[in-house]
Amino acid sequence: MVGQQQVADAAATAARRVPVPPAKPLLRTVGANLMEVFFPDDPFRAVARDQGGGRRALAALRYVFPFLEWLPSYTLGELWADVVAGVTVASLAVPQGISYAKLADLPPIMGLYSSFVPALVYAAMGSSRELAVGTTAVGSLLFAAMLGEEAPPGEKPELYAALAFTATFFAGALQAGLGVLRLGFVVDLLSHAAIVGFMGGAATVVCLQQLKGMLGLRHFTTSTDVVAVVRSVVTQSHLWRWQSVVLGGAILFFLLLVRFIGKRKPRLFLLSAAAPLMSVIFGSLLVYLVHGENHGIQVIGALKKGINPPSARDLLLSSPHTAVALKTGIITGIIGLAEGIAVGRSFAMLKNYNVDGNKEMVAFGLMNIVGSCTSCYLTTGPFSRSAVNSNAGSRTAMSNAVMAAAVALTLLFLTPLFHYTPLVVLSAIIISAMLGVLDFGAAARLWRVDKIDFCVCVGAYLGVVFGSIQIGLAIAVGISILRILLFAARPKTTVLGKIPSSTNFRRMDQYTAAQAVPGLLVLRIDSPIYFTNASYLRERIMRWISYEEDRIKAEGLESLKCLVLDMGAVAGMDTSGTKMLEDLKKNLDRSGVQIALANPGSEIMRKLDKSDVLGLIGDEWIFLTVGEACDYAQRTCKIGIGMDVVECVAVVDPEDMV
Repeated sequence: MVGQQQVADAAATAARRVPVPPAKPLLRTVGANLMEVFFPDDPFRAVARDQGGGRRALAALRYVFPFLEWLPSYTLGELWADVVAGVTVASLAVPQGISYAKLADLPPIMGLYSSFVPALVYAAMGSSRELAVGTTAVGSLLFAAMLGEEAPPGEKPELYAALAFTATFFAGALQAGLGVLRLGFVVDLLSHAAIVGFMGGAATVVCLQQLKGMLGLRHFTTSTDVVAVVRSVVTQSHLWRWQSVVLGGAILFFLLLVRFIGKRKPRLFLLSAAAPLMSVIFGSLLVYLVHGENHGIQVIGALKKGINPPSARDLLLSSPHTAVALKTGIITGIIGLAEGIAVGRSFAMLKNYNVDGNKEMVAFGLMNIVGSCTSCYLTTGPFSRSAVNSNAGSRTAMSNAVMAAAVALTLLFLTPLFHYTPLVVLSAIIISAMLGVLDFGAAARLWRVDKIDFCVCVGAYLGVVFGSIQIGLAIAVGISILRILLFAARPKTTVLGKIPSSTNFRRMDQYTAAQAVPGLLVLRIDSPIYFTNASYLRERIMRWISYEEDRIKAEGLESLKCLVLDMGAVAGMDTSGTKMLEDLKKNLDRSGVQIALANPGSEIMRKLDKSDVLGLIGDEWIFLTVGEACDYAQRTCKIGIGMDVVECVAVVDPEDMV
C-alpha cells in the first residue's frame, strides 16, 4: 500500500509540471479576444489614466483629433519649420497635381483642388508628422482605366467627373468605415512582395501612357497593357512631333539629373523638390516666347480661378453607373490606404514614434468624403511629397495646412500663369516620379531572401503590364491570400535532435551537431492546430514516424518507442486539433509507441483538459521542456539500457519521489 501511494504521489507531482490554468468567465475571454483583434494598441489607456470626467473628455478629444495633442505646446520654431516644409511641398504639389489630374482624364484644375481641402482635413485628423497628402499616379490611372469604360471623358466629361467624385466618396466611406470598425488588418492582406510588384507594374504602365505626351500624339489607346500601348505608338510613328520629343527629353533629363544630385548631396534636396515647378515655369515661358502651340506643342489651356466649388449634388449614389463607381472606390480606396499607411509608418519608424493605422484610415476616409463634396478626387499620402516634407524639416501636420494655403493662393491668383504649360512637361514630370516607384532594389532583396515572394512580385508585375491594373491587383491579392492559406493549412514540422553535453534540443537540419535520441522521435509543430491543418498534421506526423522506422530498420537501431511533440510554437488549438491528438494517440497505441507533449501553453492545456485528451495521453506525459520529456521517456520505456522492452510502463525513479 505504501509503495502504491508513493507511485500515486509521484504521478501527481509529475502532473503538476504543466498545470491546467483556471477557467476564465466566457464574457471575459470573448472580451479579451475582441480587444486583441480590434484594439491591439489599447487606445483607451490614454483616456483611462486621466482622473476626472473633464480630463478624460479632453483625452478622448485628443485621441479623435490628433492636432489637439501638439497644438497647445506649439512653438514659433515649429511653426517656421512647418511653413518652410509646407511651401516646399506646395512647389511640388502644384505641378504634380496638374499632371496627375491629366493622367486621370480630369480637368487639370481638379489636381489643385485635391491638394487644398483634403490637406486641411488631414492637418486636423492625421497623426503623421511627415505625411503630405495629395493625388497619386496609380490612383489617377485606375480612375481613367475603370471609369473611362463607363463614361468616356472625351464624350461625357460631366458624367465622368461625377463618377470620379462618387468613386472618391465610396473610397472615403470604405476607409473611414475600416478605421472606425478597427479593421486595419484587412490592408495587411496585401503582402510587401505583392505591393512592390503591383506598384512597379503600375509605374511601368503610367510611364508607357506618357508616351502620348512625350511624342506629341493627340489620339492614343485607352488600354493600359504594354502590347496595346506599343502598338499605338508604332502605328502612329508618322505623327510623332520632334518638338515635343526634344522638349520632353530635355525636361526629363533635367529632372532625373537633379534627383540624382539630390540623392548624392542631401543638402540640395530643395533643388530636387523645386525641379518640377522650375520645369513648368521654363516650359511655359519657352512655349509662350516661341509660340509653341503653332508648332504642334499642346498646352493646358485656360484654368478657372477660385477655390473648390461644391460637388455634393454631383454624387451618383442611386444611378445605373453607381456600381462602377463603387467598384472603383473600393479598389482605389484599399490601394490608397496601403500606400498612405505604409509611407506614414516608415517615416514614423525613422523618427521613433508610432502612427495609429486605424486613426490614419479615419483621417484618409474623412478627407476623401469631404473632398468628394468639394470637387476633389482620390487623395492619399504619396511617398514623393512625404519625402520632400520630411527632408524640409516638417515638425507637425501643420505643414499640410501651409501647403493648402499655398495651393489656395495659387487657385485664387496664379492659375492664368499655367495657360501655356506644355503637356509634354507634365508627362516628363510623371515619368520622373514613376521611375522612383520602380524599386529594383526591393525586387533583388526578395530574390535573395525568399524566391516565392519574388515570384509573387513578378506575377503581380506581369499581371499589370500585360493584362490590366485590375488583373494585376487581383493577382496580387489572390497570391497573398493563397500564401496565407498555405501557411495555415501546411504548417512546418521539424525533427529535433539533442546537442551533445547539454539538455538543449535543436533542429537537425540546421544544427549539424544535433543528434537523434535512440528510440525517440522529437518533432516540433510550428503553427496553431486548427481545422485547416489538423488532418495534414496527423498525416505528416505519421509519415515522419514511418520515415524514422525505415531509418531504424536500415541501420539496425533500437525500435521507436516514444514520440515527443514540442508544442512551444502551438499558440492555439480548436476542437479539430484536440481530435487530431486523440486520433494520433490511438494510432500510436496500436503501434506500441507512447506520445509525450512538451511545453504546451495555457490555452492548449485548457483545451486538452476540457476535451479529455489530457486524461487519454496521461498527465505524467506532459512536460515543461523537451529535455525532461526525453529523459522521462528513456527511463520509463527502458530505452538504450539493454532491456528488451517494447511497451512503455509508467515507473517511478527514486529521484522523482525525492
